[in-house]
Amino acid sequence: MYESYYKLSGKPFQLNPDPAFFFGSRGHRRAMAYLEYGLHQNEGFIVITGEIGAGKTTLVRSLLQKLDPNKVVAAQLVSTQIDADDILRLVAAAFGVPSKNLDKAGLLLALETFLVSITAAGKRALLVVDEAQNLTPRAVEELRMLSNFQLEDHALLQSFLIGQPEFRDIMQSAEMQQLRQRVIASYHLGPLDVEETKAYIEHRLTHVGWSPDSPSFSADAFEDIYRASGGIPRRVNTLCDRLLLAGFLAEKLALTASEVAEVVAEMKEEQRSGRSTNTARLVTKARPSAGADATAQDLARLVADPALAAQLAELSAGFDATRIDARLTHLEQTLSAVLALMNQLVASPAETAPDEVAK
Repeated sequence: MYESYYKLSGKPFQLNPDPAFFFGSRGHRRAMAYLEYGLHQNEGFIVITGEIGAGKTTLVRSLLQKLDPNKVVAAQLVSTQIDADDILRLVAAAFGVPSKNLDKAGLLLALETFLVSITAAGKRALLVVDEAQNLTPRAVEELRMLSNFQLEDHALLQSFLIGQPEFRDIMQSAEMQQLRQRVIASYHLGPLDVEETKAYIEHRLTHVGWSPDSPSFSADAFEDIYRASGGIPRRVNTLCDRLLLAGFLAEKLALTASEVAEVVAEMKEEQRSGRSTNTARLVTKARPSAGADATAQDLARLVADPALAAQLAELSAGFDATRIDARLTHLEQTLSAVLALMNQLVASPAETAPDEVAK
């Protein structure tokens, strides 16, 4: 909704990984270099780790987007507690290899036949496993065994393992010794620094047609965004998305540390209470259609006022909905009884009139 207010062509801080928004920080460029080096080697494993929201998936998708499909056949898995019994079938499905009704031996043979055909066609097979920290040791061992497939002196499959920081600890365990020997490069993707955070925000805004004065950011706003997010891209996205929404609701084109502090405080409060302040404010911000009557327009303006909205919230907080409902029910029953009595009184003369005439 704020996109049109700030004259943006799209949403700059979406949470879904989008390679079109890839930002090459020092860490991301180095991680990309490791992945490209791995592709050049065409064997073994490349391991990339990083905090949740550090941009690992966007990094990988950016790489995959650049690959020539006539040279590289890539498949991607997202691991969710996958064990050895399932990993081979998922790999087969990712590459489009039929595996129904095949036992393990038949499945391995089908995969090897497919990989040989890919190599014979002058192509390379690449497997990307995201959320690798969820793999069981037996599943990792199955992936290592797949790396043994060769045609003469050429490896048939190369794998990238992408995971959260704990995957580094998993890799150091004794049962991962054979896999470690197959890892030709590994890199841990850290957070952005303060200058990179500023450049990252401007990069995403520029990608959707941002003009620096709509909205403008003060220097201290960038610094506070960095401190609040820790330089983690996904946290930056969440905070900036809320910041632009708050700016739209308040009709502000200049965003400063004051606005950042307000949004950060709201987000912390929401985490404690489990509610969304900005969502409520967005509903009150919505303007009525041209055909709405004056009363609806006045109500919209009334609720849109933050001060009045806060007062209404304080008043409503003291109301006991259950007690009010009970009182309304009692009132309804009382009114029904009164109406019934009145009906009896009205009907009574009509019923007794014949007797009186007879007398």
